Amino acid sequence: MASSIGNEKSVNPVLRISQLDALELNKALEQLVWSQFTSCFHGFKPGVLAHFEPEVKAFLCLILWKFTIYSKNATVGQAILNIQYKNNLSQTEKYQPLSKHQKLWYLIFTVGGRWLEERCYDLFSNRQQQSFCKIKSYISFGSGLLKLCGLLNFLIFLQKGTFATLTERILGIRSVFCKPQSVRQVGFEYMNRELLWHGFAEFLIYLLPLINVQKLKLKISSWCSPIAGLSSSENTLAAHCRECSLCGEWPTMPHTIGCPHVFCYYCIKSNLLFDMYFTCPKCGSEVHSLQPLRYKIEMTELHV
Repeated sequence: MASSIGNEKSVNPVLRISQLDALELNKALEQLVWSQFTSCFHGFKPGVLAHFEPEVKAFLCLILWKFTIYSKNATVGQAILNIQYKNNLSQTEKYQPLSKHQKLWYLIFTVGGRWLEERCYDLFSNRQQQSFCKIKSYISFGSGLLKLCGLLNFLIFLQKGTFATLTERILGIRSVFCKPQSVRQVGFEYMNRELLWHGFAEFLIYLLPLINVQKLKLKISSWCSPIAGLSSSENTLAAHCRECSLCGEWPTMPHTIGCPHVFCYYCIKSNLLFDMYFTCPKCGSEVHSLQPLRYKIEMTELHV
């Protein structure tokens, strides 16, 4: 009795979330390998791999199967999570590796089934004979039936926690821990950092439209160079209307807003349309009325 109890405890059940995480890691690895492989053909003519894509994917999956399931009884995702497959058809509760037949059938169901699903449409799309149409309809019906069985298997998996995929249930292979599983520790440092950053980003997205950047820039510029701190030459330019207080160039269609400073019409009009509470960047005066300058400015004065 004692030995049988010890044997039962030697194989620990795997958490549902760990099995699902392993499946997701396997999919991510396949996508990574495929993207790295296709990057080698970027310099070739577009569509070189289009005609042979199912076969190339099957060949890459065959290589992955050789170095994972065939040699280590575990996929890459399972190896990362300290999981491997156990032959559940054996009568003993001790760990039993997969048989060669189970490994080969696993290859046929996963790699061969995926290749057939991707290639069957091309195989029978150009065939107009009645026999080929029947074969295509049978394959479509079988594919739909397998997906329905996969859904039922997933519901059973959620209830019992074993056989995450239909292939595992048919072949009788079960996910178990390679070593005694310690207490699962989850680090929240990365999650806290991500939550803090996302909260800060959302706050900035909400706050930035409320900030009048143009007015703030003009306010800071007025603090840096107030009218009392201007040199005598700049005051003379402002007094003689030879400089726009916004762009600093010769004023085009000069206008005033009720203070001694002059603005180009387009400069002051665009700022007024952007900010109805616009103030003069030189003296801080509010806009009372936009009036054109009453006297003419000779262009020859620019060269004086």
